[in-house]
Amino acid sequence: MFLISCVKVNKKNINNKKPITSFYELEAISIDGDKIKMSDFKGKNILIVNVASKCGYTPQYKSLQELYETYKDELYILAFPSNQFLGQEPGSNNQIKSFCEVNFGVKFDIFEKISVKGKNIHPIYRWLSKADLNGWNNQGPKWNFSKYLIDKNGNLVGLWGPKIEPQSKEILDLLKN
Repeated sequence: MFLISCVKVNKKNINNKKPITSFYELEAISIDGDKIKMSDFKGKNILIVNVASKCGYTPQYKSLQELYETYKDELYILAFPSNQFLGQEPGSNNQIKSFCEVNFGVKFDIFEKISVKGKNIHPIYRWLSKADLNGWNNQGPKWNFSKYLIDKNGNLVGLWGPKIEPQSKEILDLLKN
């Protein structure tokens, strides 16, 4: 029952609440080891996804790449590998990068493997899952391929569980606004 309920997550910031702290103050390390400031992504929508290569939802990499190709002038996709859900991302950063390129032709941004929950949670996922930081949402990812959308102004506008496809109407409608 838990898995079924967690994959159907579909929450939107219907009251247009603004973040308490800026997403753009955060940074992360790319899959290649480079420090990346989130302020580099200002002015475009940002879809953040926790990913894994051995998950039933792994084929969503293809949909994410198609979404990126369609909206690359107005959308960044930031993929964060995590091994916290049944050990479904056991690979090294190099193995993850190779897997994504060879199997899905991924061109969007992939970051180093991180913790998306728990005591070692990465600051980006802390921001995404704490209302006292993002303004309204207290829900972290419950499984691989959970999606968070940040608008062009740095506001968290929605989150979706892994069952929601990257090119779903729910996500596309917000990208078109």
